[in-house]
Amino acid sequence: MKLHFILCSFLLLCFCANSQEKKQLQIERAAKAPKIDGILDDEVWKSANIATDFIQFRPEMGNTLSENERTVVKMSYDDEAIYVSAYLYDDPENIMKQLTSRDNFGQSDFFAIILNPNNDAQNNTQFFVFSSGVQADALASPSIGEDFSWNAVWDSAVKINDDGWSLEMKIPYRALRFDNQEAPTWGLQFHRHFRRFRSQYTWNPIDVTKGYIGLYNGEMQGLKGIKPPTRLILYPFTTGILNSFDGDTETDITFGMDVKYGITENFTLDATLVPDFSQAGFDNVVLNLGPFEQTFSEQRQFFTEGVDLFSKGGLFFSRRIGGAPSGQIEYDSDNESINAPDEVKVLNAIKVSGRTKNGWGVGIFNAITEKTDARITNDNTGESRTEVIEPFTNYNILVVDKQFSANSSVSLINTNVLREGSFRDANATALRSDLTNNKNTFRLITEGKMSHVNYQLADAETGFSTFLFAGKVAGNFRYSFDHRFADTKYEINDLGLQFRNNFNNFGADASYETFEPKGKLNSYRINGFINYRMLANPGVFTGINFGGGYRATSIKLDSYGFRLNIEPGKQYDFFESRDGRAFIFENFASTGGWFSSNYNRIFALDLRANIGTLFEDGRNFFTYDFEISPRVRFNDNFLMVYRLNFRHRNGDRGYATEVNDEPIFGERQRQIVTNSISANYTFNPFNVLALTFRHYWDTVNYNFDMYTLLNNGRLTTDSGFNRDNIGSDPDINFSTWNIDLSYSWQFAPGSFLTALYRNQLFNIDENSTASYSNSLNTLFDQPMQNTFSLRLQYFLDYNDVKRMLSNKKKTDS
Repeated sequence: MKLHFILCSFLLLCFCANSQEKKQLQIERAAKAPKIDGILDDEVWKSANIATDFIQFRPEMGNTLSENERTVVKMSYDDEAIYVSAYLYDDPENIMKQLTSRDNFGQSDFFAIILNPNNDAQNNTQFFVFSSGVQADALASPSIGEDFSWNAVWDSAVKINDDGWSLEMKIPYRALRFDNQEAPTWGLQFHRHFRRFRSQYTWNPIDVTKGYIGLYNGEMQGLKGIKPPTRLILYPFTTGILNSFDGDTETDITFGMDVKYGITENFTLDATLVPDFSQAGFDNVVLNLGPFEQTFSEQRQFFTEGVDLFSKGGLFFSRRIGGAPSGQIEYDSDNESINAPDEVKVLNAIKVSGRTKNGWGVGIFNAITEKTDARITNDNTGESRTEVIEPFTNYNILVVDKQFSANSSVSLINTNVLREGSFRDANATALRSDLTNNKNTFRLITEGKMSHVNYQLADAETGFSTFLFAGKVAGNFRYSFDHRFADTKYEINDLGLQFRNNFNNFGADASYETFEPKGKLNSYRINGFINYRMLANPGVFTGINFGGGYRATSIKLDSYGFRLNIEPGKQYDFFESRDGRAFIFENFASTGGWFSSNYNRIFALDLRANIGTLFEDGRNFFTYDFEISPRVRFNDNFLMVYRLNFRHRNGDRGYATEVNDEPIFGERQRQIVTNSISANYTFNPFNVLALTFRHYWDTVNYNFDMYTLLNNGRLTTDSGFNRDNIGSDPDINFSTWNIDLSYSWQFAPGSFLTALYRNQLFNIDENSTASYSNSLNTLFDQPMQNTFSLRLQYFLDYNDVKRMLSNKKKTDS
């Protein structure tokens, strides 16, 4: 850890600010705001300065646009908003304009404006308008990339013309964070994308071979006398829910509100009061045979939007909040049954975040969940009792982050979980630096982390973890080195996600990639890697692997690639046994490839396949998988994607069960078939009908003889265990079925009416030899859960209400 921070301190002294030549656009105040209709005949556009001469950066750099494909952009402003007009010359027959849901790019041309009120090259706010009229928006920074979960309310309109397409945008100041300055200079960039060529152009040139894209922003000048508005936005909502399961029907109606309030010019409070997550998407559940927990991505909007600060350091996994209860229940499984909820209710959550003009960012997060009980019933007497399985809990995060030199930052992150009573409390802290030199060619990332868990009824434990990355990040040839360390007591799973601790791993990577077309290829990349793994304590070898890959995109916009991974010699798995002893396997090798055809075509196809095997005496292990995913764009409104994924593992060995505290291993054949469909019919930018379907079927069939693990890491059958004497049948037939059918109508800016029908089935048994059709019939014999919900959310802006009341008062007088 000391070495990491010595390097960090050294580079802090020698890294200095970046300097780039920048285009400038002078804008003027509008005497009258333009009408946002896509027709550029407003008075304000007649005298506005022009931004043009766009330059290509993808797939080639430096190309300019012909006269009949040129781009002309104009801007203006008033006390309420920034206004943008753009005329994008083109042959209207060639303009791609697929209709999609918001933030979904699809097969459509687009125009984008990037604003950076702090002009710091690191905190961009992006607004996209597609030729179809659909909008997208995102926050962007070097640490998170582009975050499209962020949504603002703004206005735009598009018109298709005889010689191209035109658009107008109104971006209210409520969508931006900026200081109260008399004559500020903002960072500014424009993008134009031709979907048919996958070519992209910008107003200020970009060098894609090095540096974060925000470094290449131009500048906007001319703003005078604008003031940050009172940022108070309310999203009141109500949801009606009807649930039907196994003959029982329940109804419910909930009311709640999300609030956004500008505490200062740069800092915003987001709160969800009486939250409702009933319409969040379903999780892709799988059968988990491994030693680590099964996790799912976050789908609740409050926990995905604007969490870039809180994600620094890797200490925050939002699914911990409102997830499964943490408590264990002691009961007599032979005579008692349990009724316990699968998740804990979130009572409310708030987050405060923002960044000052001089680069200081602060984030504060708090959420509370209610006390949760389980009911245990005696099957013989009918008597019942309750036990607390999750107490009232408070989750907290504090982040302080300093950005500098237009490409570097240092962050301090602390997370804290406090539970009532004798349940465990936890605290974790990270110090992170992300440094890039002034030429944007070398990058250094360091992390030092400490965790502290108070087990209440046992001794508290404090653990440590570090991370180091150093590499060349510019040019065709790139390389890097990384080191990861965690001791045996490092534990962040109360609010973070950590599958394992006790590791001391080293890695190195090298790659060569092109950024401009050559021959029949638009671009290609070749890479190689090697990883060496150890336990932190004791410091013993656990494994090594090396390999490489290749990916390329042709001038016809088809992409393909392949990979190779080799794990030579003995590999030591200290986690499969669940008791800390090593399980040895030898000489694993796998390879695979993929192909993705050009999505601009009406019919496109994605293919992927992998194979792997062990070269080990006494083992007959072989695995293969493939995925086929055709997609059909029937027209600009209707897209359907089907995906078939098939996986087979023969001769796999792993943990099966436990007998008298002894882990029992088995050799098994496993087969997984997953069918999924996603379909969208977009009537217009404000009305979308969407279908999501998934059926997952997984069978595990064990051989008769079972194994125990010797202390030398090898398996033996000498203990005499087999399928008949381990207490239960280890075979598994696991199946899930999910359908979501939703309709979303944006009936006013930021206001939505959403109807959702959800259908769910689940089954698990020991009939692992059943066919696919028989397993499907068994699944449909299970009780089916049907859910219908209707959610109404309305957008209220304090400034809009204030203006409306003021205008009414003037009219009345």
